[in-house]
Order: sequence, then structure tokens, then C-alpha cells
Amino acid sequence: MSVVQFDTYAKKSPEPWVAPELAIIVPSYNERDNVGLLYEKVTAALGDTPFEFIVVDDNSPDGTSEVVREMARQHQNVRAIHRIGRRGLSSAVIEGILASAAPYFAVIDADLQHDETILPHMLEKARAGDHIVVGTRYGDEGSVGGGLSRTREAGSKLATRLSGILTGKALSDPMSGFFLMRREIFDEIAPSLSDEGFKILLDIIVSAGRTHARQGRELRISEVPYTFRPRHAGESKMSSLVVVQFLGLVVSKLSRGLLPTSFLLFGLVGGFGVVVHMGTLWLAHEQFAFNFFWAQALATVVAMTFNFVLNNELTYANKKLRGWRYLSGLLSFYAVCSIGALANVSVASWIYAFDGQFYLAGLLGVLMSVVFNYSVTRVFTWR
Repeated sequence: MSVVQFDTYAKKSPEPWVAPELAIIVPSYNERDNVGLLYEKVTAALGDTPFEFIVVDDNSPDGTSEVVREMARQHQNVRAIHRIGRRGLSSAVIEGILASAAPYFAVIDADLQHDETILPHMLEKARAGDHIVVGTRYGDEGSVGGGLSRTREAGSKLATRLSGILTGKALSDPMSGFFLMRREIFDEIAPSLSDEGFKILLDIIVSAGRTHARQGRELRISEVPYTFRPRHAGESKMSSLVVVQFLGLVVSKLSRGLLPTSFLLFGLVGGFGVVVHMGTLWLAHEQFAFNFFWAQALATVVAMTFNFVLNNELTYANKKLRGWRYLSGLLSFYAVCSIGALANVSVASWIYAFDGQFYLAGLLGVLMSVVFNYSVTRVFTWR
């Protein structure tokens, strides 16, 4: 007589369902070796506090989503959000928060650098009335420990100073990726948040601060110190790209959202493209004796190619084109920028005929082409 084998978790009695008080939001990319251990540590830290553990994974090639789904089959408070065609920490955090109904949520990195043992203290502060509670590496007894190199620590402190100017809040670590807040505060500002970049706390503090100021209310923010730990496994996501996107977010918030981060980065790339264009033109015309027409044509193609490559890596890192989509995207970028160049010449010529000031006409023509290229490529190239 054969013996029927049952899956190990099929033998477990169902856990009684309890509405979660706290949602733990974990954005992830290539963190398969960390998420399981993080769940165990968070479970031990929170004790009897009912919580849900939501991992938002950006289609990690290392199989993070499969690991989380396996965890979800064993624990009813684990949820996996597997995103395809969408990338970026800020958008992942927003999506994870919106997927939860818990009255409080905390954002924590999957790499185990954040100290989960302070979560109960953070939650206690939020229950007592604080709107946002930030885990700080710099305030009171907080420390970067062995989690940051000297270069990254210096950069983090500089970013903290810039953030303080923007937020108007005396926070020791506004760049922290570890924070807990009341869901009702998030709901008030969710439509105004940017889904671009990697530093969503800064965006939340600025947006919530302005909303409360308009309503004559004070935004209550507190901090809980902790020691930043070295990454447990995998590779850091910190890069020069994160730095540039952060600076773009600062400028965007200073303009009160009038200039989106992606538009600022697109314009920055365009500025570098002008340098590439003029350098190529000089080489082709002056050094290799091309006639001006062909030298200009070559410089135009080289500059457009440079702009496409850099925009794909920087401006639209969360929508990066690969494979055949990379080639089709490049061709569509050529087409759009060619039309943008015609718009540039047309607008500049019209303004010059009307006003007679060539520098003003040229500047407005360039601005016209930048706005046109940004708007159209956002729809057709990086849709």
C-alpha cells in the first residue's frame, strides 16, 4: 500500500487571520539571499504586533520573486508584488504602500543594513501622534557603523544638508531609506509624489510639510537612532545615477513640481549632447576635412545617439530599453529629434522675424525642441 506524501506546509494548521496594524514595505532587486532572513528578523522584532510583509520586486533576474512567493505559501502575512516593465525604488515603495490597508507602514531595505529591532519603538512614537518616524544614522546614538565607505558617508552628509534646506526641518538623516509613518498622512500626498528616483522620504517630507502648512497644521517628525550595518549579501544599488537623480529631485521640489525630475535630467543630457555635437563637428570638419554639410550631419547623428544612450541609462533608468526594443527605441528617438530640430528652426525663425534678437530666438527655439523631444519620446520611445 502506497503512502501519500504531503507538502510540509500543507500539514500546518491555518494561522488565524488578524488584521495587520503595520505593513512592512520592502522594495527589492536581486535580494533572494536576504528577504527570508529579513522576514525572520522582523518577525522576532515585532513580537505580537500583527503585521504584513510586502515585498515589491522589480523582476529580479536572481529569482527574488520566486523566493517571496514560496515564503507566502508558508506565511499568510507575506505578500509578493512582482513588477514587470517597471523599475525604481520610489515607485516600488508607493505601489507597496497602496497595496496595504494597514494604518501604519514602515519602509525598510532588503539588504539587512537597517536595524529592524527599532521598529517597535518607531511604531510606539507613531501611535503616540508622530506623523513620520525616521530611523537615523546620525542623530544621538546613531552610527553608520561599517555600512558606508568614507566617500559615501561624506556624500550622504552633503545630501543631508541640501535636504535640510529644502525641507526646512532640523532632521539629522532626511536621506534615510528607513522610516515609519501613518497611512492617513501618505494618502493626503500620494498624488503629488514622484515615482522617479531612489529617495522617497525626502519627497514625502517636502510634500507633507507643504500640505500641512497650507492647512495650518504642524507636521510632526521624530527620529530613532540605529547603527547602519554592512550589507548581508548581494551588491549595493548606490551609484552615480542615484546621486544625479537625487539632485534632480531637489531641483524639482524647489520648483514645486513645475519641472519634473525626468525633464531636468533630459535637459542635462541635452546639454552634454551639445558638447558632443560641437566636438564631433570640430573633429570631422577641422581634423578630417569633411565638408561642413557632412560634418554637421555626422555630428547630429553622433549627438542624438549619445543623448539616447545616456537618457536610457539615466533619465529613464526605470524604463531601460533592451534587446530589440533598444534598436526600435533608438530609431524612434532619431525620428522624434529630427522633428524637434525642425520645430526648433521654425520657432526660432518666427521669433527672429518678429523680434529681431537672434540670441532670444535661438534660446527659445532650443527650449521648444527640448520640450517637444521630451514630451514625445516619453510617449513613444520610453512608453
